[in-house]
Amino acid sequence: MNQLQRFFSGLLEASGAAVEAIDPEGLEVLAPPAVRRALGLAEWARLGFGAELPDHAQRVTLESQVMERVSALLGERGRYARRILAVGNPALANPERILEQNLDLRNATYRLEGVAPAWTCYQILSFGYTAISDEKRDGILEFGFNRANGATLDEMLPELLAGAEIMPAQPLSPLEFPEHRLTPEFPPLPWERRQFSAILERALPLRLHRHLEPFFKGMNRRQERDLQRLFAYCQDLRHEAATRLAALNARGELTEKQQAEQARERQRLEAIAREYQAKITDVRQKYAMKVELAWLQTLELVMPTQRFTVRIKRRKRERRFMLDWNPLARKLDQLPCEYSYTWERPREVCDDALHLVSPAANGPCPACGRTFCRACHPAPCPKCGRRPD
Repeated sequence: MNQLQRFFSGLLEASGAAVEAIDPEGLEVLAPPAVRRALGLAEWARLGFGAELPDHAQRVTLESQVMERVSALLGERGRYARRILAVGNPALANPERILEQNLDLRNATYRLEGVAPAWTCYQILSFGYTAISDEKRDGILEFGFNRANGATLDEMLPELLAGAEIMPAQPLSPLEFPEHRLTPEFPPLPWERRQFSAILERALPLRLHRHLEPFFKGMNRRQERDLQRLFAYCQDLRHEAATRLAALNARGELTEKQQAEQARERQRLEAIAREYQAKITDVRQKYAMKVELAWLQTLELVMPTQRFTVRIKRRKRERRFMLDWNPLARKLDQLPCEYSYTWERPREVCDDALHLVSPAANGPCPACGRTFCRACHPAPCPKCGRRPD
């Protein structure tokens, strides 16, 4: 049973339908009225999910009509989920070495103060995207962070999602957690709710561009190919007209008929230039990219971790920061960039408020050259007023 078939089987059963798996890769469905209305199915129907279909089966793919109607059947179910994972959390043998291998600070020093068991909550947001140019791409973008410290999960997200599917969940309330008595809200977000949309506006475009990079490259290759073909075609026309005009100009004194022909060739050259510019505009419109992104689901994974307390020092000032070592992914949190939330390393510490930021977010202003922290000054440059890139 493939993944799409399992999804439909579970959804239909949860919606009150009687479902039976049939070969090859199909489902036989006895649908109640609500399911029939939502999915446009008959009372008895067969659905096929593979290359070969069962007899009298309707094919279901990600682009089929049945799939487009799934949201009407789902409603708000599945939009939010929380799982408490029963994961072993052994003490670490050499935490100093783990910290040394994972902490990449360019302009500051640090010291490990201690490691202790803790509980944390990872929040994973799923977004559906549609990119349309001369072709269309649909997909799902996932972005996660540790609610205890704002660390992004790019490096451990696959392991967390895979583990969440196979690890048993604990039916515990927050007050029953052994190490920390967390409130029902779990660790607070490292930013206020009103700031959350601004964080997503910075974090998501970076990841969406990386996700769609192969599509962008293919689109750019096709656009460049079409532009080169257009240039070669118009260049041939222009060369032909220019050759005729040069021959006429070389004759010296022209007859009335030749003067008319000369004027036509000049007009033809002007028309070719105008047509070339119009065709370029058409090609650019053809390959113009439109990307839509919509929130689909939020998943919270609550699990034990080993929490590192790190003292970060920059000149005469210092700051404490907590990092979690995840026993499921067997990885330590990456220090967040508190401006862009990029996954790329290294990190720097700003002089004003000791923000942890990427080098690009702590670099010079492209207009005036003054170095400033974008987390301290997310608005325009404090010297010249230019907005940060």
